[in-house]
Formats: sequence, C-alpha cells, structure tokens
Amino acid sequence: MNIIAVDIGNTNIGVGLFLDGAEDPIRSIPGASEAELRACLTDSWRKIPVLDTSKEKKRDGVIVVSSVKPVWTDLVRRIAKEDLGEKIHVIGADIPLPIKVWLDDPQTVGTDRVVAAAAAFEVVGDAVVVADFGTAVTIDLVDEHGVFQGGVICPGFDISAQALKDSTAQLPKIPPVHRPSGPYGKNTVDAINAGLYYSIIGGVEEIIRRYAEEIGRWPQTIITGSGAEIIKDDCPFVDNYVPHLVVRGIVLAYMKYVQEESEELI
Repeated sequence: MNIIAVDIGNTNIGVGLFLDGAEDPIRSIPGASEAELRACLTDSWRKIPVLDTSKEKKRDGVIVVSSVKPVWTDLVRRIAKEDLGEKIHVIGADIPLPIKVWLDDPQTVGTDRVVAAAAAFEVVGDAVVVADFGTAVTIDLVDEHGVFQGGVICPGFDISAQALKDSTAQLPKIPPVHRPSGPYGKNTVDAINAGLYYSIIGGVEEIIRRYAEEIGRWPQTIITGSGAEIIKDDCPFVDNYVPHLVVRGIVLAYMKYVQEESEELI
C-alpha cells in the first residue's frame, strides 16, 4: 500500500511518503509556501509506481489528509487535482476516525489529535497520553480500552511569546524558545525564555498527574510536534519522543479503514 500522508497544521504542513510500509523522510513545509508544497507533493507522487493494469498510467497510491486549517485543505486538494490528477481523502470526512471518541461532540475534535492518539495506543496497547507541541499544545488521554477521552489545549511557545509582547508596554518579542542555560534569566529575554520553557514542562507534568489520578495509575506518555524536541531532555516523566506522530497516525487511520472495508465485503 502506497500512501502520501499530509498533516495540515496551523503553521506547517507535514508530508510523508510510505511505499509498501517503507517510510521516506517526512518533510515539514511552511503552509504559506505553495510552491514548496506543490513541489513536495509532486515529487512524492512520482515515486509511487504505476499500476500494471492501468492504460492511463495511473499510480498505485492515495493521498490522505488530516487538517485543522480548511483553507490549506483546499490548497492541497487543488494541487492534487491540477498537478497529479488525483483526489484527496480527508480523515473525518472521507475516512472515519481510527478510534472511538468519547466527547460531547466528536465532530469538533481536531483529527490530528485523534490520529496521533490512535498511533500511540497502537504501540502502547494501554492507557497513554499524547502531548503535541505545535502552534498550540494539546495533551490528550486515551484509556486502556483505546477510547479517546479528551484532553487540554494550551498556547504554544510562539503564541505565548507574542501575547507577552502584545499585552505589555516594555517586554520584547523574544527569538524562538530554546533550552535555558539555567533556571532563571539574567536579562529580560532570557527571563521570558526560561519562563515559557519551564511553564510548559511544569504544565504538562501537572496535567498528566491529574490524568493519572483520574484513571488510577500513571499512563505512558509520548510527546511529538515541532516544540517537543526542545523540551524532551528536561521531561523525565515522558516515556518517548516520536517526531511526526500525526503523519504516522494518518497512515494507520487509512490502513484500518481499508481493512474494515475489506472485511465487510467478505
């Protein structure tokens, strides 16, 4: 099975190519860069083999999308149609969510959160927390039965830094957050950096502790997303750091859908 998995976030778009289960390096592209996105999708599609039985030289692959930004979904759909002559398959619309979702309104949850949680549960096979550090930080719980219970949503590093600048008279917008050299800053920029860095780590640990109290034990914890690599070395409560977990969850969701469709035909 050959799949191009597209993770459309609020800032970047992740593109992963999977050829019969073998994973090409996953690329992260700024969502505003249409030319780069177009080139990436076209290059990935050309690597997919042509069907032996196709007179039209149709390729044996699919493009599967999880998106939290509809305007970029439309962009990927347009590129697929214009450049590749293909349609896309959108999780939550064309492809069902891969696990049960126990929320007030399951239709409102970001599909990126659900597919990442499903990918984590597929490996762990038990209660698991997935913390995804992107534009926003989401911290979600899947119970021991594989049911998505919900989670919390917090501002990410850049949003928090911008809020401090916009809401104060003298605080600057700092460069991208990085691991501090110590627990406190000797100047304003370093103080803000340390504050954002350690508050995120402390917040995640506290939220997981409360999840643990709810389910009666400490769950395994996986972190992912562009900001996760920054903090992973200061998170002893985290079991694994998995880059691009959403992309892998997209592949899982599609494969599960195909399997279930095949079983219904038997």
